[in-house]
Amino acid sequence: MELIWIMKWFFKPGIPAVSILLLAGAVGAQQAPRLDEPVQPHPEGDAAISRLKSPFCPGMMLEVCPSPQAKFLRDSIQAMAWSGAPADSLVEWMLANHGDQYRAVPRVAGTGLWAWLMPPLALLGGFIIVAMALQHFRARRKAKEETQAQLSSEDESVLEEALKELKDSEEVPF
Repeated sequence: MELIWIMKWFFKPGIPAVSILLLAGAVGAQQAPRLDEPVQPHPEGDAAISRLKSPFCPGMMLEVCPSPQAKFLRDSIQAMAWSGAPADSLVEWMLANHGDQYRAVPRVAGTGLWAWLMPPLALLGGFIIVAMALQHFRARRKAKEETQAQLSSEDESVLEEALKELKDSEEVPF
């Protein structure tokens, strides 16, 4: 498709024959990947594969699925990446052919946005709850220390006598 567009553009009147020869050399230098050989990894292909679950191994990511069909799918994605397809379009192509349930990374729009927002919000809520609990415990400790500091020596002696009487009444003679 792209080659046809490029050839139509180059065959316009006024384009020198040298540019046509350069185009032929550039097109001839590109080799289509062979499917019987492993395809070399491409960064865009790797990015797309890492965002997909395997349709052939339930519960596994496409990048680690050992089935031959998954290898063929990975090689196909890599070949399309070498053809110039970006990672997003490779992911959408695979999901269009196999189903949206194989998306490993949720979308950043619609209901998928909640999957991105809930973990940080839950973490923030947890920090707030911990901070409030620590503040509550510090306030209780401070109030307890103030209460203990306010007892006079007479009150302390009365309290000690009452505790001693309580202990004596609870002891069971054997």
